[in-house]
Amino acid sequence: MKQILNRLFEHQYLNRGEAKEVLTKMAAKEYNEFQIAAFISVFLMRNISIDEFFGFRDALMDLCADVSPLAAYDPIDIVGTGGDNKNTFNISTLSCFVVAGAGYKVAKHGNYGATSVSGASNVMEQHGVKFTADIGKLERSLEECNITYLHAPLFNDAMKVVTPVRKALGVRTFFNMLGPVVNPIKPKRNVLGVFNLKMSRLYYYIYQNSDCNYTVVHSLDGYDEISLTDNFKVVTHLGEHIYSPEDIGLERCTQQDLDGGKTPEVASKIFDNVLDNQATKAQKNAVIANSAFAINNINPKLSIEECINQARESLESGKAKQTFQKFISLNN
Repeated sequence: MKQILNRLFEHQYLNRGEAKEVLTKMAAKEYNEFQIAAFISVFLMRNISIDEFFGFRDALMDLCADVSPLAAYDPIDIVGTGGDNKNTFNISTLSCFVVAGAGYKVAKHGNYGATSVSGASNVMEQHGVKFTADIGKLERSLEECNITYLHAPLFNDAMKVVTPVRKALGVRTFFNMLGPVVNPIKPKRNVLGVFNLKMSRLYYYIYQNSDCNYTVVHSLDGYDEISLTDNFKVVTHLGEHIYSPEDIGLERCTQQDLDGGKTPEVASKIFDNVLDNQATKAQKNAVIANSAFAINNINPKLSIEECINQARESLESGKAKQTFQKFISLNN
C-alpha cells in the first residue's frame, strides 16, 4: 500500500488490474483503517479514471455473494449515488415502494448514509427491518410484496470493511459511485441519480457497454435525483433529454422543501408522511417524478404522463404504504 500511495500522491493513476488488486486486498483486511482512509482520500482530490473505476467494480463483483436466483424476477434498482450534500429525505427509497406498489419488481441495493442523516439502510432499520443475505427470504419478499432489500455490507466484504472508514470520514467517496453498479443481483434495469454532469457521462459510458436498460438522471442544480428544484437531464439508451418540472406537469419547488432534517428521526417521519399521503405537495411530487421515470424504464411504451399517473395512484391509493407494511412484516 505504501508504494501505491506514493504513486497516487505523485498524481499517477492505477491501471485496471492494479485497482482491482487494491480493493481485493482491502476486502481481505490486508490494510489498516489509516491506509484505507489515505487511499480513499486521494480520490477526493482528483477524479477517478475509467480504468480505476472498472478495476474497483471488477473486484466488488468478484467478491459479491451469489444471489443469481433473484435475477429471474427481472427487478429494477432505483438508487442515487449520494454525496450531493443536499440532505434530502429518502426519495429514491420511497420511489422503490411506490414502483413496487404499482405492481413492478424492485431490488433495492443500499447502505447507511455517508453524507446525509439517513440513507436507505438507516430508514429501513428505523422501521424494524432486519437485514439478511438469506436467498429464500429475499425471494419471498420479491414474490409477496414486489420488493426486496440488499444491505450492501452483507453481500460484499469490501463494503463491510470500508463502512467504518466511510462513516468516520463523512464525505463523498468513490464508493458512492460504485454502489449503484455493484448490486449483486446484476439487474438489467437501473435508474441511477448522479450529482453532476461529468458523472452522468461516466455512467453513460459504462452502461452503453452493457446490456442494461438504464436511466441516468441529474438535476442541473446538483441533485442526484429528480428534485424538481431545477431542470433535469435524463439519459437512456435512446438518447438524452432535458426536462423542466413544468414539462411533466409538476410544480417547481425549493431546496428547503426537500430537506431531510437534522436527525434520522425527522427523516423517518418525512418518509412515513409520504407513505401516509400526508406529506407536502413538493415532497410527494419529487417521489412521484422519480417513480414515474422508473416505471418508464420498465415500460417505455407508456408516456411520462401515464407513468406519473401510475405512480400517483400507487401513492395516493395506499398501495405503496400497503407494500411497505407487507415488506416490514416479511423482513423484521
